[in-house]
Amino acid sequence: MKFLVIGDSCIDRFTYGNCDRICPEAPVPVFVPQYTKDNGGMAQNVQANIQALGVECDVITNTGQMSVKERYVDDKTNQLLLRVDECVKITDKFSCNGIDYDEYHTIVVSEYNKGFMSEQDIHSICERHDSVLLDTKRQLQLPLPDNLKYIKLNQHEWELNKHHLWKYPENLVERLIITRGSEGCVFNHKLRPSPKTREVQDLSGAGDTFLAGFAVSRATGDTISRALEFAMECASIVVSKRGVSTVEGSSIKTIKQCIVAGID
Repeated sequence: MKFLVIGDSCIDRFTYGNCDRICPEAPVPVFVPQYTKDNGGMAQNVQANIQALGVECDVITNTGQMSVKERYVDDKTNQLLLRVDECVKITDKFSCNGIDYDEYHTIVVSEYNKGFMSEQDIHSICERHDSVLLDTKRQLQLPLPDNLKYIKLNQHEWELNKHHLWKYPENLVERLIITRGSEGCVFNHKLRPSPKTREVQDLSGAGDTFLAGFAVSRATGDTISRALEFAMECASIVVSKRGVSTVEGSSIKTIKQCIVAGID
């Protein structure tokens, strides 16, 4: 089984340091950097999560200079002090040419609406493959591709879309997943509660982990209910870690056993 992720990417940079006093010139914290950690963000983070779940995965993304999302974090408390975005215009564009779609079991489109892909690109991918999952930051336009399997939106993205999707066809209800953070997720008009609450260290990348967990679980034959539980459990694990993280391979069997046994 092999996956393909398509979408925009960036660099997620975390600079950790000490913050022990307030600046005497202004009421702002004084931050002393100690070390920095970089991760591939957005589409590359989805790919990393799928690979961490034991599935081979390729990625098609922008390859030039990337935007950087830099977060300054107090090392002792893990408190986020500041985020600075260094935005770079994406000049290379996605092309369907040369992709062997038959090589891939599932295609995950992680589209952050930064310029790498267009609405037509998403439709073209769905026309060429019958197992496509979409996570997009753009406002959805009707009609959606008939063979688009699932669409994942977070609560904010759903708020942006719901006013023109209220008239969506009934079959979209069976494909639409709305993630709601610690509350869980909504599928088929039903709120599915999140698993046992863990101490939250960092929410960065949790949506990417949820998307990867759901896609892999469904591809391996799990029911939608189990796939949603698996995805939420994976996301709850990464938010208990610092920075952008993936689920450790050793955790997967335990997660599966808990879901099958109905244990939080």
